[in-house]
Amino acid sequence: MRKYFLFALLAAAFSTGGCTNMTKQQQGTLSGTAIGAAGGAGIAAIAGGDAGVGAIVGGVIGGIAGHVEGSR
Repeated sequence: MRKYFLFALLAAAFSTGGCTNMTKQQQGTLSGTAIGAAGGAGIAAIAGGDAGVGAIVGGVIGGIAGHVEGSR
């Protein structure tokens, strides 16, 4: 259990450190993807569908929307 916690902690530290020099468009794409994936999984789970498929579809749509919004 401790090994997994340490791995998750290191992954979180490295992933947040890589976001410091991102452009506004890259930040929008990443944020849109994350929000869309979470929303898609939640909606699919509530509707009785496959949460994995909902996360993929939501992530793609959210990433496109975030990319477009970040380019403004």
